[in-house]
Amino acid sequence: MLHWPVVPVGTASLRALPEPGATPVIYEMKWDGFRTIIWRNADGVRVQSRHGTDLTAYFPDLVGPLTAALPPRAVLDGELLVWDPDRGRCSFGLLQRRLVAGRRIAEVSRKHPAHLVAFDLLRDGRGTELLDQPLSVRRAKLERMLRTAPPQLVLCPQTAVPAVARGWMQDLGTAGIEGVVIKKIDERYRPGTRSWTKVRTRDTAEYVVGGVTGTVDHPVTLLLGRYDRTGTLRYTGQTHPVRPEHRADLAAVLHALVFRGPQAGHPWPIPLPTAWTARFNDRRPLTYTPVEPTAVVEVEVDTAIDGPFGRARHGARLIRVRMDLRPADITLEQTASGDRVGSAAGR
Repeated sequence: MLHWPVVPVGTASLRALPEPGATPVIYEMKWDGFRTIIWRNADGVRVQSRHGTDLTAYFPDLVGPLTAALPPRAVLDGELLVWDPDRGRCSFGLLQRRLVAGRRIAEVSRKHPAHLVAFDLLRDGRGTELLDQPLSVRRAKLERMLRTAPPQLVLCPQTAVPAVARGWMQDLGTAGIEGVVIKKIDERYRPGTRSWTKVRTRDTAEYVVGGVTGTVDHPVTLLLGRYDRTGTLRYTGQTHPVRPEHRADLAAVLHALVFRGPQAGHPWPIPLPTAWTARFNDRRPLTYTPVEPTAVVEVEVDTAIDGPFGRARHGARLIRVRMDLRPADITLEQTASGDRVGSAAGR
């Protein structure tokens, strides 16, 4: 029986769109937003994050439209988005501003309204659970439910044609489409599994920030890590110099998170040994400032990964801060399994 919170279906990663096989599949756009489960109850709606956090207070602009559009007892799976009209694309940064807006949440919501892109139905308006129904049935019910939905609630585009999916990846990246998600049309909804497949337009991965070069208020590069099975944060690499447009977000996340005292409780030596950093043009140990490992970032990476801790031989390019992800979920097992994005990323 469905109950709050439910762990949504996750995705495994592929590097390229596979050729069609014997099992029929559909392709959906992969959005640059927050994965969410929407619960319509007798009092209105509740907005659940992928980790089970109640996000309803951060989306006051969606409560009314979703309450009016969805029948009581319905449960939907989807993605929360904010559109940036100045850039003509979805903005993850504007979405994350809601999490730190505090008393300004109403103002932020009016200035940059949110939308829900729905792509699955877990329970219909009659209270019938649909987890054991094939995707084709769930999708048909969702389409009927959203036939007269308001502009804030839209149905995720879907196609069975690989060429169309490739076109999305080639043409819509500038609009914030990150790739495609591939689903078997006869598959049931299995919470907590990674039974869907995603193909991204670029290779990205999530890491925990364990230190910075420069200062916490003005970071030059980030030192990255992932947790091993014992809960120890292992050093995995360094980013290229942080671009100016990212510094404000980073300073907000890393400010006042420096450890008390020299290296107190930090798992990495200071400075970092040359053997760790693989800086062949500079053999000196790397001096850095350790930070509390509570911030997760998404970076663009390549395939040059070495050693038991999956250390990157080349610098990574910072894409964004991920306040929606938990550091404890960023593990070395993601590297070992070949998942470039990792289980924490969900859909």
